[in-house]
Amino acid sequence: MAKHITSATFDQIEKSDKLCVIDFWAPWCGPCRMLAPTIDALAESSTADIYKCNVDEENALAIKFRISLIPTLLFVKGGVEVHRTTGVLSKEEIEALIARFS
Repeated sequence: MAKHITSATFDQIEKSDKLCVIDFWAPWCGPCRMLAPTIDALAESSTADIYKCNVDEENALAIKFRISLIPTLLFVKGGVEVHRTTGVLSKEEIEALIARFS
């Protein structure tokens, strides 16, 4: 399972030297629900740290990162955004991005 991230725990991502992938999602979003099993599978097998952020509960983080479409995957390394995608991607596409930015 992907770890849930909040404003209070976000500092662990900012301090990490490892690539972190944050899935910004909402429970009412159909594409987000389609992506959820892929995110959970990646959390079990990926070299990156995988997180989920519910935009309804963590509006401050969504605003901080200017999330206007969901699902959005934010790739962060060393506290800096290195890439972002929106929409549903396959596990293979996300793994390729993880390999590229790790």
